[in-house]
Amino acid sequence: MNAVILGGTGFIGTALARSMMAEGGATVIPTRDPEKSRKRLPADMAAKVALVPWDGAGGKALAAIMEQAQCDVLVNLLGENIASGRWTQQLKERIVASRVKAGEAVTDALSRLHTRPAVLVQASATGYYGSAQPPTDPLLAAEDAPPGSGFLADTTVRWEASTLEAESMGVRRVVLRTGMVLGTHGGALPRFVTPFRLFAGGPLGSGRQEISWIHIADEVRAIRHLINDSSLHGAFNLTAPDPVTMESFCRQLGTALNRPSWLRTPAWLLETLLGEMAAELITGGRRILPARLLASGFTFRFPTLGQAFDDLFLPRS
Repeated sequence: MNAVILGGTGFIGTALARSMMAEGGATVIPTRDPEKSRKRLPADMAAKVALVPWDGAGGKALAAIMEQAQCDVLVNLLGENIASGRWTQQLKERIVASRVKAGEAVTDALSRLHTRPAVLVQASATGYYGSAQPPTDPLLAAEDAPPGSGFLADTTVRWEASTLEAESMGVRRVVLRTGMVLGTHGGALPRFVTPFRLFAGGPLGSGRQEISWIHIADEVRAIRHLINDSSLHGAFNLTAPDPVTMESFCRQLGTALNRPSWLRTPAWLLETLLGEMAAELITGGRRILPARLLASGFTFRFPTLGQAFDDLFLPRS
């Protein structure tokens, strides 16, 4: 199976590319700067993966890359980091544009191909459902729930819609509404770990907001599952079936690291420092259930947070 992975040098993309390469077939990662990207990859991957130049927006050039690769699977994970800083108007515009323009390039590329890939994997996020602020009831959402409100929800709706036209071209499309991905080499978890290592860890905000998470290994396994089962299409929540409160998340993280969870950062301080981003991304909660993923027969390797933290932090024999 030959794959083209947009965003293949990011946290999720690198793990997915490694998995697909291990099972054979060509894996191609388009990137603006192949040499710079090669230096960021683990040495064993850098020596094997095909990195090709692409500007991130040109559909004609992407079509040529896909044709050359004899692409069976196109994975679109592109999008600027939503937690890279305070959401200024300029940053918000970049966050939206990075997602929508990449999706438009994918749609344009597919329209130019005579032989199209069998499946398009489109990244999305649980931000689609919006967020609920404690002490209100936590937002409970499976895939049939409507989109929420706010910047993240509006952005995610546009992100998903940017490749919707692929379905009318006969391409099976699966949409990944991913929660917080847990891994030690990327994503949000290292930002939590650092203060705990310094004995300064604890909940952010009230602690009652819900966190919907998934272990990086299950994220990759779920994507592979969705690629391999030709009967699956549409949106899937990629979250473990064990959403927890921020309070529980930090308590279990402290236990895994043998550190106390005691230093709470108040919501008002987060909102003063981070503005709108704090309310939507940190102090608000999303209790998301992977209903369609479980119904499809997928089995989580790490269904509980304790199991995930044990795998990530316990010494290996």
